[in-house]
Amino acid sequence: MKSNKLKAYSILPGFGLSLGYTIMYTSILVLLPLSMIFFNTFTMDWSKILTTISDPRVVASYKLSFGASFSAALINVVFGVLIAWVLVRYSFPGKKIVDGLVDLPFALPTAVAGIALTTLYTPNGWIGQFLHFKVAYTSLGVTVALTFIGLPFVVRMVQPVLQNFEREVEEASSSLGANRFKTFTKIIFPELIPAALTGFALAFARAIGEYGSVVFISGNMPMKTEITPLLIMTKLEQYDYPGATAIAAVMLLFSFVLLLTINIFQWWMNKRFANE
Repeated sequence: MKSNKLKAYSILPGFGLSLGYTIMYTSILVLLPLSMIFFNTFTMDWSKILTTISDPRVVASYKLSFGASFSAALINVVFGVLIAWVLVRYSFPGKKIVDGLVDLPFALPTAVAGIALTTLYTPNGWIGQFLHFKVAYTSLGVTVALTFIGLPFVVRMVQPVLQNFEREVEEASSSLGANRFKTFTKIIFPELIPAALTGFALAFARAIGEYGSVVFISGNMPMKTEITPLLIMTKLEQYDYPGATAIAAVMLLFSFVLLLTINIFQWWMNKRFANE
């Protein structure tokens, strides 16, 4: 009787079959490849694994990859929200062109982006020649490249929220005596936080594994501007597959913990603002 009742209230017909396909699909495309990283890593003994992942050169690449990715994602949150605000709230000549340019990092091959950024920011480049500090072949250049490829994630996450936001709420806030700053911080900003955090997480995750746009502008100097994906590629070229997967496993675990933390924080913020 109970099973018949559950079937009667089933929202999706064929739920069991569709769930089976979902699990099979994600297992083949996600779980199986990721599990092979750990299987290949554990073909080495623990001492070899620890030596590989704690090598000073590898640790320096961790710091650069995660630090630059985090900084780039933060920059994208600030300017991504600003760009989304301008695109939604204002009309100006060339608006559709600007809106299309936001998606350019999605379509542009990352190697082309890396070459273009390097050409711009070298000391004799179009922009670099006017700067009093060095961008290309420094950690700052890595951050610039990661900011470039991560911007669309924040803009496209925040844009729909602003488009669906009811302007009457802002007008009510203004009629009750709130100024523009208070209206934004108390009414609009709480609505943008979940989308902005999602954009941050996507931009951060995208930046961690980025290779093509960074490899040119970084200069690949060991202990200074060498990113972790480059070290993985180097290990693969040397046919050191267990060493490559060991470094990749560390990146995977760190990324999982950081993204889990961001999702928990996002859940907490949603719950907090929902109760206010």
